[in-house]
Formats: sequence, structure tokens, C-alpha cells
Amino acid sequence: MKKIVLMAMMFIAAMSASAQDNEVNTTVSADVVSSYIWRGLDCGSAAIQPTLGIDYKGLSLTAWGSYGLVDTNDAKELDLTLAYATGGFNIGITDYWFNTPEERYFLYDAHKTSHIFEANVGYDFGAASIQWFTNFAGNDGLNKDGKRAYSSYVELNVPFKLATCDWTATAGAVPYATDYYGVNGFAVTNLALKATKDIKITDSFSIPVFGQIAANPASQKAYFVFGFTIQ
Repeated sequence: MKKIVLMAMMFIAAMSASAQDNEVNTTVSADVVSSYIWRGLDCGSAAIQPTLGIDYKGLSLTAWGSYGLVDTNDAKELDLTLAYATGGFNIGITDYWFNTPEERYFLYDAHKTSHIFEANVGYDFGAASIQWFTNFAGNDGLNKDGKRAYSSYVELNVPFKLATCDWTATAGAVPYATDYYGVNGFAVTNLALKATKDIKITDSFSIPVFGQIAANPASQKAYFVFGFTIQ
């Protein structure tokens, strides 16, 4: 797994060498959310979630984190994603890291690491997009036989506009048993509806705010999340 970190470092170096190219884009932003809900799972209370990314001709490297603002017991998270997109097609690898069960970041021992490595592939058709995600290494969950589950998740997103807001309807499911998502077989774990609207602060500055209603039919839980983006 150290090779993935090395690839990311090489990518950063390549981007630096091309820094004067007008096609190099950088993203710096942060979401502040009332609770951290991910794929229908409750991952913590109010949090700040920063993003730092760089993109060059469809190839991108993004760092994303989550840090609790209220509960000190919430896990700290740092994710690195290396991805490529062309047309509607996209593919990527994400290294998820949490400060539990092991606080050391550079520990990649298969039976001790807090890293989870996930591959994804998807296609954006315009009217809708679909993504498939599978954990292939690291601290993955187990299936009903106690073996590595190669935990997977598939998600369909449909964007649309209504009144003055941008909306997204989401349906997500886990295809087979894994304790990573807390399911014993195929299960719909995420049904969500999200609305985003820019709130104008000055003539040249606005803040995107969003509200999301999410439900997890498998766990019989539902959530409402409010947040805003600083960028």
C-alpha cells in the first residue's frame, strides 16, 4: 500500500512541474455539517470537512478530512483519492484513514492498519450517474463466514433543478453481506434527497448551503443534515 502513497507523491510532483499550465485546477474548500452521514451510516456529530484537490486534464488527486466539532470521541479521518475522468467515465482509488483502531498513519500491517483501500468505477449519463465501490485491502469488514468481505456499495444519483435550488436524489445499496456496512446480505442502505442553494452575502461573495434528508432502510434509521460550504 506504500506504493499508492508513492504514486500520490509523484503525481503532486508532476502537477508542480506543470503549475503554469492553464489547465491545472486547484480546489480548496470546507463543508461544515450538523452531522456526518455517509452512505446511510451515522459516522459522527457536527464536523468540519476540508477538501484540497488538484486536477489536470481529468487526472486528479484529492485530500478530504473530517474532524468533529462537538464530540471529541468522533473519529478523525483523512482520505486521499487518485482518480481519472474522461467524458462520462471515471475510475479511482481511495485510501481512507481513521485514527482508530491504530493512531499511527504510516502503519500498513494488514492486521493492524487503520487504512481502508477502495476502488471505484462509474459513469455519468447526464440525467443520472452510477458508481460502484469495493474495498480491496486494509481494514475491511468480514462476511458471514468470517472472511474478508471485499465490502462493496453501489449508488445511483439523479440531479435536477426545482425552484431556486439544485437537488440530488440518491439511492444506494450494499450487494452482499459485510459487517463493514452492518448488513447480512443485499440491503438498501441509503435513500437521500439533498437541496443546495447559494446564499448571497455580498455582490461578489456567496455561501452554498444545503439540507439533506437521508434514510437507511436496512437499519431503520433516518437523518436530517444541514451544512454550508466555504470556498
